[in-house]
Amino acid sequence: MASVSGTLSPVDVSAPQVQKPASYSERTMNQQDPDAALMLRVREGDMAAFELLVERYKQPVINLLYRTLPDATEAEDLAQNVFIQVFKSAHRYEVSARFSTWLFTIARNLCLNEIRRRSRHPAESMDVAHPENEDQPLRQIEDVKQFAPPDTMLQGELVDKIEEAIAGLPENQRTAMLLCRQDDMSYDDIAKVLGCSLSATKSLIHRARETLKQRLKPYIRTGVWKETL
Repeated sequence: MASVSGTLSPVDVSAPQVQKPASYSERTMNQQDPDAALMLRVREGDMAAFELLVERYKQPVINLLYRTLPDATEAEDLAQNVFIQVFKSAHRYEVSARFSTWLFTIARNLCLNEIRRRSRHPAESMDVAHPENEDQPLRQIEDVKQFAPPDTMLQGELVDKIEEAIAGLPENQRTAMLLCRQDDMSYDDIAKVLGCSLSATKSLIHRARETLKQRLKPYIRTGVWKETL
């Protein structure tokens, strides 16, 4: 997946005060999910553990946000808000799922809030005329149907086309596909992030893959897309 480079500035928040003894489920999760164990240390005020989690997850979070809000600066700003929310919620943190599931749920919720905010304050229309040519829109989207690449298309171009196709998916399908590309995200984890059933999640991913197949047919040879997605 195309990545968006960036650094997150230090988070200025107060350390949580609450300390809780580890429950049986927490001790079990500590062994199964080291990141959940780190988050339990954050709950106890361990800033070093928090910094480790930020370093480990900042780029995956930025990438997820960037695919929905394709502006590098805004994706970084929203990612900062995600980790601020993680820290502020640390004193209430309970191990009920993998840490990555909890984190990406926060990221998706904040992203959807931003989308709703934008819908109330829409930006410029896609149909605004170009200042130097009234017959040309200010912003244009490439018509992929008229793109006829040679058989020797470079892998980098193929990846770009895949990312463009993913960006055109409905939000729930796109998020499901992006989370599916996270190494440790199971269908169960993805279902929890999306807030839907396991069967619905599998259906979303299946529909997304079928849509991508159709959209990418003009650009790739049979089977190549499976190796890239």
